[in-house]
Amino acid sequence: MKAYVFPGQGAQFTGMGKDLYEKSPLAKELFEKANEILGFRITDIMFEGTAEELKETKVTQPAVFLHSVILAKTLGEDFKPEMVAGHSLGEFSALVAAGALTFEDGLRLVSQRAMAMQKACEITPSTMAAVLGLDDKVVEDVCATIEGVVVPANYNCPGQLVISGETTAVEAACVAMKEAGAKRALILPVGGAFHSPMMEPAREELAAAIEKTTFSAPVCPVYQNVPASAVTNPDEIKQNLIIQLTAPVKWTQSVQNMVADGGTLFTEVGPGNVLQGLVKKIAPEAQTAAAVLS
Repeated sequence: MKAYVFPGQGAQFTGMGKDLYEKSPLAKELFEKANEILGFRITDIMFEGTAEELKETKVTQPAVFLHSVILAKTLGEDFKPEMVAGHSLGEFSALVAAGALTFEDGLRLVSQRAMAMQKACEITPSTMAAVLGLDDKVVEDVCATIEGVVVPANYNCPGQLVISGETTAVEAACVAMKEAGAKRALILPVGGAFHSPMMEPAREELAAAIEKTTFSAPVCPVYQNVPASAVTNPDEIKQNLIIQLTAPVKWTQSVQNMVADGGTLFTEVGPGNVLQGLVKKIAPEAQTAAAVLS
């Protein structure tokens, strides 16, 4: 079965989407529509901006979303997903590509999500850290012993788990992880503690926007981050999206379930190739590919 996967924040790069804009009239039309919806020319930053400009919260999330969704739409008849999934922000791209959300509504929600997360990051000093070389259960147990807020945030692949929370608690957890045998425990250069209780203010703000948005049944099952299993009911999709901001991204479990349900070819749609690498580590038997404009 054909599975399509969509990357999240961090996959952005200078010049992203420019080839699509120049080669495809449909892509150009959608990028210009995005400029109108956002109220600024995000294309100028994507195509010509610096890495620093691309890192701005109001830019990063919509930029990755646009690259993924517009690439999927330019594939035309070649895009026939039998299952889809997205990593964190990428879940919005997956939902638009699978027809559960319109392009316009998806972009508006992603923009609102970015702004809400930025505000939440400014309330309390918080961060994330990558823990390498420990079993998930050990990471979970260590987090539970640390004073303050620190939780597992991204189950990326076996032996690679990202933790998230208050800065002091994450720093203490890194020390404890190394003592527990982690190969590395590195603080990440991120704006705050995504997928942790620190995002509760953002979750509340995004929930209001999601509740007002119309969702349709997708053309294929969407393996959402929260349950890590196939979802097709629009009401369930909405609730999982709302919970997602404060809950962990279960990417390892999602890919395992997609493979168990028949997924054999995983095509990454969007900037970068991070998800292809993670899929190979989670399910070595699976085939991976990158979507390209024909």
